[in-house]
Amino acid sequence: MFYAFLASLPILVVAVFLVGLRWPASRAMPLSLVTAVVLALFMWQVPGRQVLAFGIKGSLIAFDLLYIIFGAILLLNTLQQSGAISVIRNGFRQISPDRRVQAIIVAWLFGSFIEGAAGFGTPAAVAVPLLVALGFPPLAAVVCGIVIQSTPVSFGALGTPILVGVGNGLDVAAGFGVDSAVQSAAVSWKLIADENVAATALLHSIGVRVAALHLVVGTFVPLILVCLLTRFFGSNRSLRDGLGCWKFAVFAAFAMTIPSVATAILLGPEFPSLFGGMVGLVVVASVARRGLLIPAGEPWQFPEKEEWSAEWQPAVEVSVSAETAVEKPGVTENENENDGAPLSLFRSWLPYLMLAVLLVAFRLPQLPVKAWVNHPGVTFAVTDLFGSSADLKHTPLALPGTIFLLVSGLTFVLHGMSVKRYRIAVTDSFRTTAKASVALIFTVPMVQIFLGSSGGAAGLSAMPIVLAEQMAAFAGGAWPLLAPFAGGLGAFVAGSNTISNMMLSMFQFGVGQQIGSDPFWIVALQAVGGAAGNTICVHNVVAASAVVGLVGREGQIIRRTLPVFLYYATFAGILGLIIVRVFS
Repeated sequence: MFYAFLASLPILVVAVFLVGLRWPASRAMPLSLVTAVVLALFMWQVPGRQVLAFGIKGSLIAFDLLYIIFGAILLLNTLQQSGAISVIRNGFRQISPDRRVQAIIVAWLFGSFIEGAAGFGTPAAVAVPLLVALGFPPLAAVVCGIVIQSTPVSFGALGTPILVGVGNGLDVAAGFGVDSAVQSAAVSWKLIADENVAATALLHSIGVRVAALHLVVGTFVPLILVCLLTRFFGSNRSLRDGLGCWKFAVFAAFAMTIPSVATAILLGPEFPSLFGGMVGLVVVASVARRGLLIPAGEPWQFPEKEEWSAEWQPAVEVSVSAETAVEKPGVTENENENDGAPLSLFRSWLPYLMLAVLLVAFRLPQLPVKAWVNHPGVTFAVTDLFGSSADLKHTPLALPGTIFLLVSGLTFVLHGMSVKRYRIAVTDSFRTTAKASVALIFTVPMVQIFLGSSGGAAGLSAMPIVLAEQMAAFAGGAWPLLAPFAGGLGAFVAGSNTISNMMLSMFQFGVGQQIGSDPFWIVALQAVGGAAGNTICVHNVVAASAVVGLVGREGQIIRRTLPVFLYYATFAGILGLIIVRVFS
């Protein structure tokens, strides 16, 4: 119990100072980093070189995140300078002027599609600035972008959280030491003798369980999304305005989750979010354009911009704006338009279409692009840094940031932009990214030191494992209720559903066996909770906030998204408990 309390201190520091006292992440996260370092060195008695190694690993990961953020901001600013954002904004208004409908289409459906293609926080980097350009208050846009980082996340980046996270967490290629369980899962699907094929069938089986849980729990995410908008950002501050959109919201939920489940069953864990988001986007946009299921009455709108609370907006206006491409003194809206001919709706959307295609092309192992961008000649890798278990790997060409930069350059050509306007886009992007760097260079090293705290002279497991073991000992047979919370805690700390699954899947499997429950359902609950944990993950919030200049408002955002995590983990836990009791 004592060591579990100590292991919780880096998280408690974040909760107290960032969320409770409303410190900006740039102040709270250094304190959390110091706490993790002190605990690792003096309580877990981890060698100093190991702490340094994982700190360096975290710094490299932070650089990768900043690279992605810069690319996303640059693409958005490029589209603003070319005039494409104005055309896209008008296109969405033609589908529906109702902000609730726009939030569901852009954040939930388009965001799910981008999550399926790229993952790793990319949807927020794409959808959040687009929502701001549509006229959403920046804080509302960030909340939308973070809330949807739940249901589609388990199958993000072409199934990485399942294939890499759960796969490595259970070491399925080696039977993860539970051969009978592998064979049982394989037989339940097909009579498979080959171990590698059995492992694939096992992950397929877990993926179907995860998709089924998301189908039920994720049904209400779009409705929760619009209720948060109307409650915190509407003129009436009313939940009723959000509930008035329930037909459209539930339809949009099923339009994504049903194809997602079907894909998980038929194709496996690589494509559920990708295909679910794509099918849902086409279907729901078509329905909305015809006015079907749209709430009756006047379209719901935000208050006039002059009435917006100061906390909804950045302290200093950034280039993302609903009214102009770049809001600067003395620059009018007409002057912000591109110098060339007016853009068509197709040309305006073309960069996002190219982005989606390239994100998929860079991920598919069947295409040569993935091998090219991951070639050892363009990859920096170090194993066992300073004699520790920390491995460094940097593949800049494989990161979504590279795709953002490529699409931005292509947009410069395709939209006939002037060098002057593109220079403005680049300058503004560097300025915005710099604001996020302070928080991330402390956040990610803290996470890595927290995760890499095993192997010390004290003989303790890593801090998150100590926490999870204490939770399991406390819960006993009711563990399925808490399994999603453990997964969410892992994602909150690690900033990744993939890492949470990799870190805790074996632990969750073992607890499932100990309490006599189907261990594969427990692992599925872990994956679902890990996805929900992205809604409260600090560096995800920092990354999404930085895109629209809200650095320093992380605590405000997490306070609004925390109820979404609690709903998701609680509902999934109750559902999981019922399922394992029935199956057991």
